[in-house]
Amino acid sequence: MAIQTSTSGNLQNMSRIMLAQARYTEEHNAPMVGLIEKFNLGKGEYKLEIPKVAQMDAEDLAEGQDMIDSEDIDVSTITATTAEVGLKVIITDTLLRQNNEDVYKIIGRQMGDAMARKKDNDIIALFPSLNGGTVLGADDKSLNLANASAIIATAKADRFGNDLFVVHHPNALWKLATDVGNTLSTYPLPDAFNKPAVKDYWTGIKLSGVPFFEDGNIAKISTSDSGYGVIADKTAMGHLSASGRSEERERDASLRAYEVVVTEDYAVFEVDDTRGSSVRYEIGNPVTNNS
Repeated sequence: MAIQTSTSGNLQNMSRIMLAQARYTEEHNAPMVGLIEKFNLGKGEYKLEIPKVAQMDAEDLAEGQDMIDSEDIDVSTITATTAEVGLKVIITDTLLRQNNEDVYKIIGRQMGDAMARKKDNDIIALFPSLNGGTVLGADDKSLNLANASAIIATAKADRFGNDLFVVHHPNALWKLATDVGNTLSTYPLPDAFNKPAVKDYWTGIKLSGVPFFEDGNIAKISTSDSGYGVIADKTAMGHLSASGRSEERERDASLRAYEVVVTEDYAVFEVDDTRGSSVRYEIGNPVTNNS
């Protein structure tokens, strides 16, 4: 009788297929990561410090007169440290003997979905604390054209920044889409957001130069049907990476399997609290049986 055995070569091939699929899936399932600013820690560094200076004022001058007033730099610092996130997958000897590439792609897709969802939810959790906790919109209100225009006007009046975007749940954006129809779908996506990992989540709507993106990971707030989206500049929030994706394998003989552990060391944080604000609108399912 022939005896089939699992080999390190089989495991190597399996891991390569699985992790490639996981990375591909994650990159295409986490829109928020592509919308915010990115930072990296250098070798030997354990935290990131970002200085921020206050706004200065220029003054009118008179010929022949010395300038009396001077401006303070007024430097403040944002500090961010990273933490590990990861998951473990058990690959049994039986699965390895099957050597089925489709199975490894499925596992990779599950891993990628898990990592993407974790990272995306971490960023979404920052929304309510932006701008000192200021919330635009309200419970039981819809993201219609009037409200969408109003939050953009507010963001521009309060000088959030030049690379503004709006993200909300697909059900919230459905209301806006019904208001604007297809008249705005031909407008191009701004260069700052025109990349594969992000543009797939663009709704095709752009108002006053501000694109609207959808994110199905936005959840309802407690018992209400509303949820927190965001209007922000690209520099309002940041993603800090200490190390990229790492993978370790360990044999568990009694389980007759290999443990594959995937980790990543990163942080998401507010870079500039004044450059964004949460927007609260209804995200319940729309009626689908309209006559």
